[in-house]
Order: sequence, then C-alpha cells, then structure tokens
Amino acid sequence: MKDIILKAKKEESLRRYHPWVFSGAIAQLPAELEEGEVVRVLSHDGICLGVGHFQIGTITVRMLAFHDEPIDNAFWEKRIRAAWQLRRKLLLNNAPDNNIYRLIHGEGDRLPGLVVDVYGHTAVLQAHSVGMHRQRREIAQAIVTVLQGEVQNVYYKSETTLPYKASLADKEGFLIGNTTDNLAKENGLLFHIDWLKGQKTGFFVDQRDNRSLLEHYAQGRRVLNLFCYTGGFSVYALRGGAEYVCSIDSSEKAIDLTCRNIEQNFPSSGRHEAHAEDAFRFLQQSESEYDLMVLDPPAFAKHKDALRNAAKGYIRLNAAAFRKIRPGGIVFTFSCSQAVSKEQFRLFVFTAAQQSGRHVRILHQLPQPIDHPINIYHPEGEYLKGLVLYVE
Repeated sequence: MKDIILKAKKEESLRRYHPWVFSGAIAQLPAELEEGEVVRVLSHDGICLGVGHFQIGTITVRMLAFHDEPIDNAFWEKRIRAAWQLRRKLLLNNAPDNNIYRLIHGEGDRLPGLVVDVYGHTAVLQAHSVGMHRQRREIAQAIVTVLQGEVQNVYYKSETTLPYKASLADKEGFLIGNTTDNLAKENGLLFHIDWLKGQKTGFFVDQRDNRSLLEHYAQGRRVLNLFCYTGGFSVYALRGGAEYVCSIDSSEKAIDLTCRNIEQNFPSSGRHEAHAEDAFRFLQQSESEYDLMVLDPPAFAKHKDALRNAAKGYIRLNAAAFRKIRPGGIVFTFSCSQAVSKEQFRLFVFTAAQQSGRHVRILHQLPQPIDHPINIYHPEGEYLKGLVLYVE
C-alpha cells in the first residue's frame, strides 16, 4: 500500500472524520500510482490518518477507514453486514410487503463511491469512483455472502456514474447470477425495474416514503405527475383513490414502463393516461385542471457552478404549477440536486409562489428516506429536498 502525504495543517478534516481528501491538501503523491488504488493517507509528520481509494480529480482520496486497515474480503463483509443489519432493524426487507430498498448509500454507510439497491433477489451495484469499480467483484461476492440467500444476483450498472476520463472497460452486466425477473414490490405494489437501461439503478428508491404520503392525499383528486419516470407516484395515487392521474415524461421508454406498472397493479384502469412530452410545455399548454401535482425533475444543478441556471429552472417550474393548480390544490415539489441546499430550494419555491400571486402554505418538509442515511460528518450527503404545499 502506497502513502500519500498531506500538507501541514491539512489533516483537520480527517480528524473530524470527513471522508474526502481534496487535491489542494496533498503535499506528495507516490510514483506510479494507479487510479483506484488503495492508499494510506499520512499527515505531514508521518502519522497515518487512514486508508482510502485514490482518484484523479478534485477529490483525490475517498476514505474507507480512519486507521490503517487492510481493504480485503473481511473489510467488505464487515461494512456490508453493518449496512444490512441496519436495514433489517428498520424492517425494510420485509418480503411480504417490500423487497425494494437501498442497501449501501455511499458515505452514509462509510463506503464512499458505492451505491447498492436491492430489488427482490437482485442487487444492483453502482460505482461512483474508480476504486469501487476496480473492487466490484469482491464487493458483489461480499453482498451475496452477507445476505445469505436474500440476494442471489448482482448486476453492475456504472456506465453513467464513473469518471468519464477513466477509460474503464467491462462496465455493465451480471457479476453474480443472472435473471430476467425484474418485478419487485414496494409497500405491496409491484414495479418492473429497468436496471439494464433505466436511470440510477432502475428505480427511484429514495421517493418511497414520499409516494406513501402522496397516496394519503390522493383521494378524489385529479393528479398530474410530471417527470414521472416509471410512474411510482402515479401508482400510489391510484391506490389512494385518485379520480384521475396523468403521467408525463419526455422519454417514450419511461412512459412505456409507467403504463406497464399501472397495468400490473390496476389492470384496465380507466383513471390513468400517460404522454411522452416535455413537462414544461405540457404544463403551459394543457387545458385540463388538476388539484394535486408532483414536480420531481432531474437534478437541475449537478455542481455549484450550475446554480444560477438551476434557480431559473426551479422557479419557472414551480411558478407554472402554482398558476395552473386549482384553488385548494396540493403540490409535491422536489430537488435532488446535492449542490442545492434546503434553504436555497425553499427560496426558489418562495420566489415562484411570489411570481404566481397565489397564497401558498407549507404542509410538510420532506427529507430522503431512512435507507439513505446521512453521515453526520458528511453533510454533503443530504441531497433530496421536498416540500408539500397547499395552494389557496
């Protein structure tokens, strides 16, 4: 294991257990260091501060441990077992009603650069760092070993999340097992999971609790689900007794999967329709009336340099929804941009309400769910923000 030496006084964040070492803190890199390699991080006076994955870029090391520890099969099994035990205590793998949950949430489970979602007997593994990519097979084997038959297949899906300059091959496909059964259950509802070509790992696991909350408000309402992806909110709205649900997404493939998920749970339902259209254009041109709207767009800002344009997007979208919704309507609005803070998102929504001229009240402030834990030493892990709003 090679050593990376920090500049003087640059070890303070590691002593506070922040899991990232930035390039500006580095005094010396060893020769012939390969991207993704496990390295030791030393203070300027030679004290070992921990071990992590080296990567080219602004974040130079993602810390795996804050002491000198071998990163071997026993390490992966220990960390994955801790994550699995938490999910078991939270009753997230309650098979009769729910077999969809996030098993590993990066820094929140002390495994920075790694995301693992479970769909029935299949785990979908996603690497956000070269180090996790290089150790994907050991990680996959540890998942199957620790979960003791609960997971039998591990699919690797990282083509869109790995650093684009890494030039890494062998990015997609099953690492262990194989299956075409992509049907999984969330809170008693069935969903087809597209881990082959879908966004993220194939499903937006992080909206589970918010979908349940929307179901509570759906009774007798006309619902518009914008940026619907595979229709999760739409399915819950129908079970909640919505009078009518309209699902909108720009992707034909997403709309096809939405319709499959509706048919899977509510065969021949006449209360739902779906259109592959631009959400902004649909909202502006539609003459239909709605009294419950879901605004769950993709990340408008993937980094802080994009905040200005993101602000314009969030304000424009929410203002259009406020102008359109019936009096007494409810809006579920979200930001999944890590670069946008809760305070900034709330300011964008406030500005949109002001522009619309409507009276708006906050009913709920929504975080990410319990299987997306936030490492208290890594506040950057709090990425999902949501508001439920009553519009007079």
